[in-house]
Amino acid sequence: MPEPVAWHGEALHLHLYVQPKASRDAFGERHGDELRLRITAPPVDGKANSHLIKLLAKVFGVPKSAVHLRAGESSRHKWLIIEKPRKIPPPVQLLLQDDVI
Repeated sequence: MPEPVAWHGEALHLHLYVQPKASRDAFGERHGDELRLRITAPPVDGKANSHLIKLLAKVFGVPKSAVHLRAGESSRHKWLIIEKPRKIPPPVQLLLQDDVI
């Protein structure tokens, strides 16, 4: 079973289960082999994906050009790659620590 978050060199791979139209943007609990992420944007005309990329860039301290949506453009199940993240949010840190143990 793949991990929700994993390092591949200097890139962080994220497998997310995205829930649009939430009351606020927030990481949630593990959802199978994915990490739940609630976002405020609606799933209309690519708004959720653009919001997701902007949010992840801010949270990980990278430019938007360093966030790549590799799979799941029209799905709630998404695979993203963050190039050289400068910050790691606590929910992601916990999953990375679990992976080591």
